Amino acid sequence: MAAPIYLYSGPEIGSRNEQVESIKNSLIKKFGDVDNYLLYASDSKIEDIIAKLQTESLFVPATCVVLREAELVKKKEEIELLSSWLKGAKDSAVLILVTDEISVDSKLDKLVPKENKQIFWAMDESRLASWLQGYFRKNGYAIEAEAVDSILELTENNTEALRGECNRFFLCFPKDHTITESDVEQILAHNREESAFTLFDAMANPNESPSSRLEESLSILQKILLTKNNSPVMILAGLASCFRRLELWHSIHAGGAYLDEFTLKTKGFSSKTARNQYSRAARVWSFGQCAAVLASISGTDSEIRSSGQSLQETQLSMLLYEIIMKNGGRCAKCEAV
Repeated sequence: MAAPIYLYSGPEIGSRNEQVESIKNSLIKKFGDVDNYLLYASDSKIEDIIAKLQTESLFVPATCVVLREAELVKKKEEIELLSSWLKGAKDSAVLILVTDEISVDSKLDKLVPKENKQIFWAMDESRLASWLQGYFRKNGYAIEAEAVDSILELTENNTEALRGECNRFFLCFPKDHTITESDVEQILAHNREESAFTLFDAMANPNESPSSRLEESLSILQKILLTKNNSPVMILAGLASCFRRLELWHSIHAGGAYLDEFTLKTKGFSSKTARNQYSRAARVWSFGQCAAVLASISGTDSEIRSSGQSLQETQLSMLLYEIIMKNGGRCAKCEAV
């Protein structure tokens, strides 16, 4: 029997979460009831996690601990404690290691049986488009290709975020309705929840002064951090995705080049909303400044992963200041590119 430890990694949050839920459901099916815990490596000690796994309840026969930020588990003594627990672990106590990264420390990785590991890679746009069409069809709706493109450009590119946004259409339209680009504009563009992508939109408004953009962006950041989708890693990944697309926008318009609609679609700018957004953003940050901003995002990502949750709000706020007020000031030499 495989050891009761699992490792699920990678940026495709939706599929990853579904796999975690399947493990929990299998425990419920086998034992009838389960004590579920969601912990973060930055805030939890391994000895406390093991204590939860080893504590037997008179009323609940099984325990499942989901440990996020598993990439932070790398100290020799932490690995040894987990290894010692596994030698006598019962199948009624399960530990699920989760990380947005592709891998974890090699010593930790070796503790997990091969059949209990899976990397959930980010889907490319064509796979996400197929997933979207299938999700709407499964729920009794049709959707136009242009509407699919608009949703992908307005939503974080993982199935967890997409599922949440798509469910809003089911509340607004009867079954058998065909979702159009106009519907997407109405439901998402004007009424969507705050995310890394709405944050980028506020940061990139050329009609506002830098101080006004910073004030609005900090307000949006606060709202995001108060939601369930408040992972700083995902906020940074969303911002990085936006600035990489802005780099692409600059490169395909280099020298004042004019691109027709077909060419823009092949480059990933299908909707008018996206084209307007990146055209505006290009007036705020140059190609070289995008490189500086991406360097700042990368640096903040490393800081947050090493320092944990205690300083993440301050670090994210400082990042917004650097991007908006200094155009990615950590990497000033990129300004001249």
